[in-house]
Amino acid sequence: MTQQQQQPSVRLIVQIPALNERETISTVIADIPRQIPGVSSVEVLIIDDGCTDDTVTVALQAGANHVVRHTSNKGLATAYQTGIDAALRLGADIIVNTDADHQYPGSEIPRLIAPILAKEADIVIGDRQVQMIEHFSPLKRTLQYVGSSVVRWASETNVPDTVSGFRALSRQAALRTFVTTDFSYTVENLIQAGKRRLTITAVPIRTNIVERPSRLHRGNWNFIKRQAAIIARTYATYEPLKTFSYITLVLFIPGLFFLLSAAYIFIGRRLNWFLESRSNDQSLFVGGVLIVMALVTFLIGLLADRVGGVRRVQEEILYRVRSIQVEDEAWRRDITARLDQIERDRDIGIP
Repeated sequence: MTQQQQQPSVRLIVQIPALNERETISTVIADIPRQIPGVSSVEVLIIDDGCTDDTVTVALQAGANHVVRHTSNKGLATAYQTGIDAALRLGADIIVNTDADHQYPGSEIPRLIAPILAKEADIVIGDRQVQMIEHFSPLKRTLQYVGSSVVRWASETNVPDTVSGFRALSRQAALRTFVTTDFSYTVENLIQAGKRRLTITAVPIRTNIVERPSRLHRGNWNFIKRQAAIIARTYATYEPLKTFSYITLVLFIPGLFFLLSAAYIFIGRRLNWFLESRSNDQSLFVGGVLIVMALVTFLIGLLADRVGGVRRVQEEILYRVRSIQVEDEAWRRDITARLDQIERDRDIGIP
């Protein structure tokens, strides 16, 4: 057996969520390299997120291999999850997600998947090096830096560009990926991966200038508001006890201060420390209410933590079910290929 035959086959599928991108989709597909060292096949999967133009027709003419369709526009997050599911069913060993507006050059794909091929990472994020992009305004650079810092803290990762959509996933990482938000997958999946202790790395990439405005959000502040909600919700999902403990401290510390103030006044009245009588009713009431609220919040955190334990079991069940489905699809493809080969051999007279 030759060395080439001994090498395991690696199937790479590049998924492209698209919504009315007929102007750029052919350029995106043409820019994807079809021969990559260490990869046996490169295929392109288009996710038609309710296109009303001929994006899919143009994509197929440009060389797209597979298409999955939404009957209407479901949003980027849902399109991303649809692509992941379809790529896994197609037998992908590595999945690369890129944008249909050609922001990310296809020539960067070999560098993006290199850590996965080397078994050094489960997920690789393309770092756009936002601080060096000239056409980004100073405000946008600042917001990207602050936002990425918050996500790095929440996910316990060290990814510089947390909202980059140019990313590669190994099969195992893809099997554990599931989007629950309806806005954007980037932040949620990164926090999920960090909490699941997947190995995440980043590689610097270059980008192309995209002239048209983003279709994902209505300006920077709308993007910040929606991403902040995703960060808070996802972090609370994976760290419920820690989240509610922070809220508990916000209530407990001032409550304790008011109760200590009430105790000081009470003792002072008994020992005649004050020239005139002082009331501690307000401090006692406010402090008592805050301490009770802190206790209730902490108890909610304990319950949420137990619910989180159930969620972790459910995620493991989902992972195993999806693994079984992927293995079943692979078995079906293998059997079909063998039957087709037997049929061809019979047609040409090979016993």
